[in-house]
Amino acid sequence: MKTIKIKLIALLALIAFVSISCNNDDDDSSQTPKTIVSIAKGNPNLSYLVAALEKADLATTLNTSGSYTVFAPTNTAFSAFLTANGYANLNAVPVDALKEILLNHVLSTKVKSTEIATGYVKTLAKGSASSSNTISMYLEKGSGVDINGGKTNGGATVTTADIEASNGIIHVVDGVIGLPTIVNHAVANKNFTTLVAALTYNSSSGFAGILSGKTNSPFTVFAPTNTAFSSFLTETGYSGLAAIPANVLETTLKYHVVAGANVLSSSLTNGQVVSTFAGQNFTIGLTGGAKITDANNRISNIIATDVQCSNGVIHVIDKVLLPKF
Repeated sequence: MKTIKIKLIALLALIAFVSISCNNDDDDSSQTPKTIVSIAKGNPNLSYLVAALEKADLATTLNTSGSYTVFAPTNTAFSAFLTANGYANLNAVPVDALKEILLNHVLSTKVKSTEIATGYVKTLAKGSASSSNTISMYLEKGSGVDINGGKTNGGATVTTADIEASNGIIHVVDGVIGLPTIVNHAVANKNFTTLVAALTYNSSSGFAGILSGKTNSPFTVFAPTNTAFSSFLTETGYSGLAAIPANVLETTLKYHVVAGANVLSSSLTNGQVVSTFAGQNFTIGLTGGAKITDANNRISNIIATDVQCSNGVIHVIDKVLLPKF
């Protein structure tokens, strides 16, 4: 009899174990990641985003298979965006404009927060400056992740990272990320603080405003780094920006700009003569790497290319170009 009881207990234990295992399998199955849109629909703080995606006919795209990264603005972020731009509600935003703004929050690959590094990535948005080169996004990785310089510069900061979806990943952000202008991108990247200071030093010139707008756009800007400006001051003997005569500074800045053209690196040719906003030319060289020979026969290397903005494109150079005076 004792043997029969022991066998019965063992059988009941086995049945219980199998039952628990099946239940665990069911639980695992129920936790299968949902799509980006499904997750957003389940989050009351993202209801504006869902409504915007549906209005712009993008919900279907982010509800199907794929591998996306979505920087998802909260309802508070959307409310601030609508107020700042004078829209009564989402329905007042033109569909085409809304679609590009939303695409500016999407990357075509899945990028976890641990994989983010400071630098440029490409969104799916297309501004009016280029029909082929999509808008660039600047990510700065510190204790958190800032996008395009944060909210004060038309960008955002990640507040909740790494919400896994079956078709990618969501990072919740505290702002609607606008299509960045040349000045927005210059402000966002700390390697351009001296350039930004130069652009804004003489406010009466209005040059920073020009590069923030559409008049004479698109622009192609060859942007010197902070190191390039330091070398320029040493070379010319100026003690700082304040020591540079206003006309010299303005002409020098305009010498780095091509107006009326969004010139991508693929369009540069060896020996190409480029006419600048300053009314003077420089020459492109491609032998041994892309470079520029300025009016004083000085050579600057092009060290990064095709940072696409809403009103033009930026190429980064390692030496300030010097026009004739």
